[in-house]
Amino acid sequence: MNDILPGEVETWQFLETQARRIFQAYGFTEIRVPTVEKTELFCRSIGETTDIVEKEMYTFDDKSGNSLTLRPEGTAPVMRAFIQNKLYALDSVNKLYYLGPMYRYERPQKGRYRQFHQIGAEVLGVDDPKIDAQVLSMLSHYFQEVGIRDIELQINSLGCPECRPGYRKALVDYLQQRLSSLCEDCKRRYETNPLRALDCKSQGCKEATQNAPSVLDSLCASCEDHFDRVRGHLDDIAVAYTVNPRMARGLDYYTKTTFEMVTNSLGAQNAVAAGGRYDGLIEDLGGPSLPGIGFAMGVERLALMLGEKSIEAPRPDLFIAALGQEAGRRGFVLLSALHRRGLHAEMDYEGKSLKAQLRRAGKQKARFVLILGEEELARQAGQLKDMDAGSQEEVPLGAVEELMMEKCRPADREAG
Repeated sequence: MNDILPGEVETWQFLETQARRIFQAYGFTEIRVPTVEKTELFCRSIGETTDIVEKEMYTFDDKSGNSLTLRPEGTAPVMRAFIQNKLYALDSVNKLYYLGPMYRYERPQKGRYRQFHQIGAEVLGVDDPKIDAQVLSMLSHYFQEVGIRDIELQINSLGCPECRPGYRKALVDYLQQRLSSLCEDCKRRYETNPLRALDCKSQGCKEATQNAPSVLDSLCASCEDHFDRVRGHLDDIAVAYTVNPRMARGLDYYTKTTFEMVTNSLGAQNAVAAGGRYDGLIEDLGGPSLPGIGFAMGVERLALMLGEKSIEAPRPDLFIAALGQEAGRRGFVLLSALHRRGLHAEMDYEGKSLKAQLRRAGKQKARFVLILGEEELARQAGQLKDMDAGSQEEVPLGAVEELMMEKCRPADREAG
């Protein structure tokens, strides 16, 4: 688990702000759910034979003996809230997004921690392939807007309860002949969760599954038509993608469309966003029979990918360099007035020398510095220094507030 420090958190705020802005444009509203849920929720939704449930969940008993788990992913808690609060009765289509920490006890890797953060989105109540394409379009749009270019959208279809059993049997039969080449994890789960062998990072598993049967060859007519239409809609709106028939998500609830945003810049763990359809999940958790589709992005990995594009802390609009007790008092009154009007203003509180105060203003990259000393106070004025232009002018103290509002309007700053 790691701290997110000043100098880093600005990148996180940028990623979160862009998510809110873009998701809301697509009609999504935010939902906030607890970080702790009943363990049963994740066993029922994720699947008891998945790595998450078998090895990675932080699970404990509370004082009443209830088994609770720190959420390892966001979809199941959102579904629980959706069902429990009957959101389906408010609207036939629900578009929800969330941001926050998740927890998995796994080996830390580049961009992966035991407390990690996700930004996710879910659409509930629509099975039309257009919504699949819209979700993928929104995801691609997000990556474009935050400036991440080294990314590829990969899609696949995992079929449905009608056609997947046939494929599952064919895959199990194939793997049974190659058990000796599989890693220990895939040997253990090849009958209970055989699809995981297809995207296992072990070299032996990669070679053993090289000629494995493709799930796309086993799709029923309905699933094949759905996948064809998803691709057609993506083509219509010019969203680039590749089909990856080996993609197999690690959670049991996925059906039909699945997808990942993949990069080459983070090593073996190359997926920075992933998701898919889960048309039976809501009903499995005790809700109505409604379809759903969603995704989650790892914020740590997104921040890593931004690299040198990391967002700097906001510059102060004004730094007040006050010399002497009375100048400090007058400067503090002006500082408070500017704060209340939405400007980012700073000052020295310790009575340091002018040189030291100017050095601090430069370190903070202040746009303007107002110098207040005894001589300036005697003239009821201040020296306003434009740090970018290198110019300086004397301005009446009574005019400083409005002048700064004119030069540094909050709306202009946000737009910049």
